[in-house]
Amino acid sequence: MDISQTTQAASAAQVATKTAQSTASEAMISSDFETFLKMLTAQMENQDPLNPIESTDYAVQLATFSGVEQQVQTNDLLKGLAGQLGLMGMSDLAGWVGMEARVAAPTYFDGSPVTLSPTPPSTADQAVLVVRDRSGAEVSRTPVPASSDPMEWAGMDPYGNPLPKDTYTFELESYGNGYLLSTEPVKAYSLITETQMRGTEMVLVLEGGATIEADAVSALRDPSLR
Repeated sequence: MDISQTTQAASAAQVATKTAQSTASEAMISSDFETFLKMLTAQMENQDPLNPIESTDYAVQLATFSGVEQQVQTNDLLKGLAGQLGLMGMSDLAGWVGMEARVAAPTYFDGSPVTLSPTPPSTADQAVLVVRDRSGAEVSRTPVPASSDPMEWAGMDPYGNPLPKDTYTFELESYGNGYLLSTEPVKAYSLITETQMRGTEMVLVLEGGATIEADAVSALRDPSLR
């Protein structure tokens, strides 16, 4: 199934879900209104003849119930609009599939160098790149320039042997005058393989299975232009 078919199917599913929710809300309002009328009738039948309820009190009760009914219908309408806007956003994000996103997330290493974008503090004079595997175990620790210039990670262990194809995370330890200043995640370029709607949130699926929110992406690039 191509992207347009996937989006259409998702749209149909969203419409069906919203229709079912709207129908359920209408049924609930109808049921509640009938119950309200029964209670109001019972109240009128059992009122004290010597101290009857003022007609204005009935009007207030009717107005209050009507206001609640309108609020429920308004909430349903807003939910429906939010779902439609979400699908529109997913359709736009579908164009990101096949692009590489710069993001701080687990990155799949397929044997080709991975482009990293470190951001050390301006006061740092030394930096160390720490690489961890899927389990969180440290597999590499390499001194690197204390610079924000992009760098290529070749996927080697401390002995110069290639690491297996898998998902890795990157951290930058920044030092100043011999003291550790900070340890921060390093953004890397990862291939986007899919877009998904999860409730009202749009997420991107990266090669290797990691998922991120769209607003976590700080840059996009076409891998064919590298």
